[in-house]
Amino acid sequence: MKKVIVIGLDGFEPKIAETMMSRGELPNLMKLREQGGYSRLKTTASAQTPVAWSTFSTGTNPGGHGIFDFLTRDTKTYLPLMALSRYEQKNAFVLPKVVNMRRGTPFWDLLSARDIESTILRIPCAYPPDKVKGRMLSGVGVPDLRGGFGTSAFYTTRTGLHVESSEKVVNVNVKDGKVSTHVIGPRDPKTRSDHKFDIHIEVQKTENKIVISSQGQPEKLEVQLGRWSKWLKVKFKVGMMQSVSGIVRFNLRQLEPDFELYASPVNFETEEPLFPISSPQEYAHDLAMKIGRYYTAGMAEDHDGLNNERFDEAAYLDQCRIVLRERRKMMEFELGRLEKGFFFCLFDTPDRLAHMFWRFTEPNHPANKGEDVSRYARVIEEHYRECDEIVGEAMRHADADTLFVVLSDHGMNSFQRGLNLNTWLHDNGFLALKPGFKPGESGDFFQNVDWDRTQAFTLGLGGIFLNMKGREANGIVGDEDAEKVREGIVSGLTGLVDSDRGTVAVRSVVRREAVYQGPYAGEAPDLIVNFSEGYRVSWDTPLGGVPQGLFVDNTKRWGGDHVIDPALASGVLFMNKKFRADAPGLVDLAPTILNVFGVAKIAAMEGSDLLS
Repeated sequence: MKKVIVIGLDGFEPKIAETMMSRGELPNLMKLREQGGYSRLKTTASAQTPVAWSTFSTGTNPGGHGIFDFLTRDTKTYLPLMALSRYEQKNAFVLPKVVNMRRGTPFWDLLSARDIESTILRIPCAYPPDKVKGRMLSGVGVPDLRGGFGTSAFYTTRTGLHVESSEKVVNVNVKDGKVSTHVIGPRDPKTRSDHKFDIHIEVQKTENKIVISSQGQPEKLEVQLGRWSKWLKVKFKVGMMQSVSGIVRFNLRQLEPDFELYASPVNFETEEPLFPISSPQEYAHDLAMKIGRYYTAGMAEDHDGLNNERFDEAAYLDQCRIVLRERRKMMEFELGRLEKGFFFCLFDTPDRLAHMFWRFTEPNHPANKGEDVSRYARVIEEHYRECDEIVGEAMRHADADTLFVVLSDHGMNSFQRGLNLNTWLHDNGFLALKPGFKPGESGDFFQNVDWDRTQAFTLGLGGIFLNMKGREANGIVGDEDAEKVREGIVSGLTGLVDSDRGTVAVRSVVRREAVYQGPYAGEAPDLIVNFSEGYRVSWDTPLGGVPQGLFVDNTKRWGGDHVIDPALASGVLFMNKKFRADAPGLVDLAPTILNVFGVAKIAAMEGSDLLS
């Protein structure tokens, strides 16, 4: 074969796909199943996007590539750190260098070494991008201009709003139909203040719109009520001779009685991004010149904006469609010039949309609060039909010498209840608070945790770390006591029952050596909590909160999730060639693709060729 085309559908849930295929509703995926085959696809521990796609890329379990979660901890401060990349700076006079924390050898490195071209669009955990023979555009892991996964801004005349960590709330005044404010840019590393870009807003109530004037591009930008604007290119002066550019979209939520305007996280501009987001570096901008400006941030869909109730479901759905159109344009343009080699394009929207609309499939979901769910009950299925159309478009570029693959990294499930995991550790004697403090009084980031009396703690989405001597800054658990502590947590948490519902919330707790092998296994959490369907860590847990009570209803709009027992979170795998369907896993894709091109897998790759 001379071509391999892989279409990634992030979070595409097999139970939904199988049900729809049984009704004949996904004709292109059904055709693939008939041509070659279909199977559920074993995901990773844990079943998270960066973890799973890194295993796809490298053919190893997470112990071989070092990505275990979106977050990890700083062993010196116990504070959460972004796990996907880090920045290194030699001195204050030079820009920092970004380092990809996904290690291992991605299979496209082996293809490049054999002079085989690859086109890789929006692959997670490739920031900065790998140097490939061909083209790569980075995906999940690329931050916004502030360096996070997505910090938005909300401009309003309302006062007293609760401000979430993922946003900036800017109080404004409307005077004579005009507002003067600013777009918030990167922080100054020395002063910790925000760089700003001035904008002036003219409110036109009779026409249900605003006009934003600035020194950006375009100089005047219209925003219709309830609609997303086009991109505004902005520039921030960050030094005497230095500036950085970004792009931002706006959504006008309302004009009265209060003014409310949402601004997306500021994305890197493709012409001169602050850090490389494509390989070769000019490719990102070359692509923008062909298809128009597009979201460059790894998390393109602004799910936090909906979760924080800064816009509604209709606006989020519109934005998901914008992102999907952008990605289709990328795919169509690149497939149109693909003659041979490897092609990959990831569509993240199935995941981002299902996270936010899953609750509408469950009338009893705590987030519904009695509201009518019928309006959006079919949104996920409607989107799956769109994905099937995309698959059909891509299939037109596959000939007899093409291996055509559709896969998802994990599935999707309900998230109705959250477990306050640090609170469980506290209540069972593994985590201590400073004298005078109780759960619910500690705040985020382990504030008021007494490390001199704490044996274990959790951050991220279900990993538990022991407070080890010689590893953590204030570690108290010696090697001789570690297994006793682990056994105490495993036996206490496994089978934990949610007393309010009478259901088992935790299926199992596994030691890291049971699921991770390889040079980076020592960086993993010491224990991994495998949740039952409907459960996940609570919203307070990932950043080190110790709230009051063990279980809490999930009342946020993010009502679906997949960070549960991986056995319950399988993805999907379709191929146009017959393949070995006995429990295929993400680790098998790299060896399979390599073998198509006659390239041997390396020893670190654990999977096997599914076509042999």
